[in-house]
Amino acid sequence: QVQLVESGGGEVQPGGSLRLSCAASGSGFTIYAMGWYRQAPGKQRELVALITSSAGTNYADSVKGRFTISRDYAKNTVYLQMNSLKPEDAAVYYCNVRAGFVNYWGQGIQVAVSS
Repeated sequence: QVQLVESGGGEVQPGGSLRLSCAASGSGFTIYAMGWYRQAPGKQRELVALITSSAGTNYADSVKGRFTISRDYAKNTVYLQMNSLKPEDAAVYYCNVRAGFVNYWGQGIQVAVSS
């Protein structure tokens, strides 16, 4: 079983920055990938960014060049640095961890972007 603890959300003005963190804990698991998804009201949950065990990354086109995903392998923690935030980035962001054949989800963290 994997437990995920997210932090770092909040409200910023357009053009601002936020950094999300997600720490995975538990025992007896091997993490294959960690990532972030988001879901805005009335929309489907979508992939924002993903980082694999070999440090490969994948980004949604809408965030390329603005968001950076990174991972601390020793701490089983994934980060999402979000720069140049836009109103359309506002959503609940969910941490996702793929361990074994199971997808684990965080509780979600709110990101608001407004002037």
